[in-house]
Amino acid sequence: MSDITTTLPFSVPRRTWLSLSVLLLGVAMALLDTTIVNVALPTIRESLSASESTLSWIISGYALAFGLALIPAGRIGDRFGHAWMFIGGLACFTLASLWCGLATGPTSLIVARVVQGLAGGAFFPAVTALIQLMFPGPLRGRAFAVMGATIGFSTALGPIVGGLLIEAFGTGDGWRTIFFVNLPFGVVAVTAAIWLLPRVVAGSQARGVDVLGLVLLAGSLVAILVPLIQGEDAGWPLWTWLSIAGGVVLLAVFGLWEVAVTRRGGTPLVPPRLFAHGHFTGGVILALVYFAAFTSIFFTISILWQAGLGHTALESGLVSIPFAIGSIIGASQSDRLSARLGRTVLVVGTGMVALGLVAVWVILRTVDAADLTHWILLPPLLVAGIGSGMFIAPNAQFIVATVDRSEAGAASGVVGTAQRVGSAAGIAVIGSVLFGSLDFPQGRPTPAVVADVFTHAAATAMVVSAALAVLAFALVFALPKQVTH
Repeated sequence: MSDITTTLPFSVPRRTWLSLSVLLLGVAMALLDTTIVNVALPTIRESLSASESTLSWIISGYALAFGLALIPAGRIGDRFGHAWMFIGGLACFTLASLWCGLATGPTSLIVARVVQGLAGGAFFPAVTALIQLMFPGPLRGRAFAVMGATIGFSTALGPIVGGLLIEAFGTGDGWRTIFFVNLPFGVVAVTAAIWLLPRVVAGSQARGVDVLGLVLLAGSLVAILVPLIQGEDAGWPLWTWLSIAGGVVLLAVFGLWEVAVTRRGGTPLVPPRLFAHGHFTGGVILALVYFAAFTSIFFTISILWQAGLGHTALESGLVSIPFAIGSIIGASQSDRLSARLGRTVLVVGTGMVALGLVAVWVILRTVDAADLTHWILLPPLLVAGIGSGMFIAPNAQFIVATVDRSEAGAASGVVGTAQRVGSAAGIAVIGSVLFGSLDFPQGRPTPAVVADVFTHAAATAMVVSAALAVLAFALVFALPKQVTH
């Protein structure tokens, strides 16, 4: 691996841009796997005889593990070097993808997805840290804008790629290819990273990871998510409510522990002083809520389009094309617009997402299932996609701008975790609402009845996503009007 060198005050060598492309390939792999699985859920259900809660775990387990790994991974990278964290994490991610593709049952697939999420969360902080180290001044903003566009595009592109792979390799075991596709890209990225990435240890004196804090945070989130996912299948028995209550208590204990660690002069997992900034607290809630709304819409549409309306995985993936195109358009303009308009770009972005999802809900409520086509959903999904692209790229900058410059690194880790935990919670809640709203009449239902029942359930789930998007729109006003550099 090379050392960082620069040629001019605001220019970098070609090798640095090649390094960025390697980092973004890792980002694309991690974010693509957040949504690529959505279109495969019906075929996974048939192939592995998976339950409805298993389908939610396949997505939520990945997102939750990803989010929990982000903060400690950043600390470990500070101590041992972010390049090696990227290489090691991406190598594990690639191997976990192989494990997912070879899974023989629902449990093994869920475990493999959790390991894959942990690996993704392990290398992801290294990407932002290395961009921060490799790019000076204005070039850093450009690099982060490209990264933001990659995040939005990869997330939206997942269902399309998944649909194409299942269409090409069949509905029996074709779902396995959505994991196997990571293998060649992973090998190329790891090999290139060893050659290109700079050997830099940003903080060799960094303190250890707050292990007990991580255990308390993970325990609280799992205790809350398990009943949200399993509750519908189990009929919401007493243990589900006790688990949620226990999760809330553990979360409170986690907060008290972090305060105690800080008072002893230790390094907490989540510095409590961050939440002394009211704007930052609002921004973290915004990240949770927005990603809960954003990630869950593809889950709902994929289940409706295949299990309800009887379309193929490819046809299901094609529904998301307008959103993907809109994300590209919005992300490409977000950096310029945020510099000119400040917070207004986030207001407009979340407003467009909320408007688009409300329109999708209205369509699902008013249009007969037999008449639903991807053309009807094209306009609102395009609008929502443009808004999402405008929001995702600059939102973290605005949230981090609410804290002191010295706290920016810790704040970035908290925001990233909030985004992934929001995704996990969104899938858990929407999955519970969607499957809980399925009300089939007695006897063997006809395809038309199945379509009507799934459309009604999808409309119920979509109104929750739309409500979350409206709440995200309101929370944007907690952020500063301009990013301070």
